[in-house]
Amino acid sequence: MKTSATRRLVLGTFAALALTFGVSRAASAAESATSFVSRLGTQLVAIVNSDLSSEQKKQKVLPLLQEDVDVDAIGRFCLGRYWRVATPEQQTEYLKLFHQILVNAITDKLGDYRGVSFTIGSTTPSGEDQSVDAILHRPQQPDANMQWIVSMAGGSPKVVDVIGEGASLRLTQRQDYASYIQRTGGKVDTLLSALQRQLEKHRAAKGD
Repeated sequence: MKTSATRRLVLGTFAALALTFGVSRAASAAESATSFVSRLGTQLVAIVNSDLSSEQKKQKVLPLLQEDVDVDAIGRFCLGRYWRVATPEQQTEYLKLFHQILVNAITDKLGDYRGVSFTIGSTTPSGEDQSVDAILHRPQQPDANMQWIVSMAGGSPKVVDVIGEGASLRLTQRQDYASYIQRTGGKVDTLLSALQRQLEKHRAAKGD
């Protein structure tokens, strides 16, 4: 009886420790994600609200995107099942184009905002990632609710998606890419050509 009771005590102690460790680790991940989004949001707002030119703002934002956004992971997700059938050369070319397009999409919007601020809400698990609620406050416009999806997989927090008004940006892009590839013969090369044309059109519009 003593042996059985001792065994139950030991097992119960290990279970309690494992539960405590799991809760502590989850709390730590949530705190890290919250702190990360708060820092990144503060830096972005400061750039957006500054008196810098659009080009100067872009140069300020680029290092933040490179450091804090997992662009490769987002790009692979957006290509979906076609990532697996693409050749290594196609994958490399696609990620190069995707990086440029994502940067353009973000930095082109910098001049549209001024006097913005944001508040951080709750942080909850989203699969293996963390979802950080945030509200963007814009003058003379309704507040924008969003969720920043933060991954800790690489050891440091990285943004892997932003959900705006209930719509996932990476999921929407994934659906668009898949639809385009299906409409144009199911070839990854057709998407690469379209992305290249998009970049050339953007450069021409900017006078680059």
